[in-house]
Amino acid sequence: MAVYVRCPNCKNEYNIKHQKCPKCGTPKPRKGNFRIRIVHKGKTIRKLITGITQALAKEIDAKIKQEIIEGMYFEKKQTDMTLNEFFETKYLPVVQGEKKSWYKDLQHYRDHISPFVGEKKPNEISPLDVEKIKKHLADEGKAPRTIEYVLATLRHIINKAKDWGYFEGENPTSKVKKPKADNRRIRFLTKEESSALLAELKRRSQQTYEIAYLSLYTGMRASEIFNLKWSDIDFNNDIIHIKDPKSGENRTAYMTKSIKQLLNERYNRLKPNSDELVFKAKNGGKITRISKAFERAVKKLGLNDGITDPRDKVVFHTLRHTFASWLVMKGTPLYTVKELLGHKTLAMTERYSHLAPDSKRKAVEEVFEKGRQ
Repeated sequence: MAVYVRCPNCKNEYNIKHQKCPKCGTPKPRKGNFRIRIVHKGKTIRKLITGITQALAKEIDAKIKQEIIEGMYFEKKQTDMTLNEFFETKYLPVVQGEKKSWYKDLQHYRDHISPFVGEKKPNEISPLDVEKIKKHLADEGKAPRTIEYVLATLRHIINKAKDWGYFEGENPTSKVKKPKADNRRIRFLTKEESSALLAELKRRSQQTYEIAYLSLYTGMRASEIFNLKWSDIDFNNDIIHIKDPKSGENRTAYMTKSIKQLLNERYNRLKPNSDELVFKAKNGGKITRISKAFERAVKKLGLNDGITDPRDKVVFHTLRHTFASWLVMKGTPLYTVKELLGHKTLAMTERYSHLAPDSKRKAVEEVFEKGRQ
């Protein structure tokens, strides 16, 4: 029996007996999200309460324990459980341990799914309900890819409900067509734009500048940089070991002379232990998002002025696209770019193929133009 609190920084849940998050070191919040876990006669009772104090969470925990002793507390039958109850007490506790992106499921559910079908039982949710969610998102101006993500979250929740005996029949999301659109970002920086951006970042934040420089010249994702430890940096062989990336397969990034110099200077300045993070948040824990300094620098330079299509806007991920685009424009084979980016399939890298030198045209012209009289 225990009460757990969710860390507002890294979303890790830990016992309230700790004064700070064991994972990232963030101090325990005075008010936040608490989970009560009670095991009774082989059954585990979980209850998530949001936006309360620790004292109130402990009171609720004690009340549930008392009701159990008095025989007054019992879980609702599966058929009586609403989707909200299923999500909070069954689905969420499991996916928090299975999915790195569980917080996205939580955001999609609370913002877009719960308002429409949260109070319904899983078996009461119809394809029409799903269509209403889809239409609402479209009316709000959400991108097709976002709508697809929300519907995928609902589909996954109902599939789990079916697997665990809380739902019977065909998943209602299967009757709703997915929105189709190419939501891939296509914007990359010119040499002049990248130089200006790095200079502006350096003026605002040394750490954000270094993170951006690393992404631009290695193609690493922000999350991969946030996870880097000094033990991952091999100064002898000029390589960076990228562990547990989004694709699931570890890979290697290569240090240019400037990257090696940047990391060397940082190492000499900080004198860290090998198991320490290369880049840390202000509280000493792991960074979870890019500093606002990046957004402010982009705004200062006017890189997004007059641009309305999200795919054309400069964001931090643009640096990774720029790395790949520059390689392809110099004639680097797409397979090599795929390996450097850590893409699962070559199809993911083919978005850059239009930037490659026109080798097909050149081959035809060299053969047939020479034979022309």
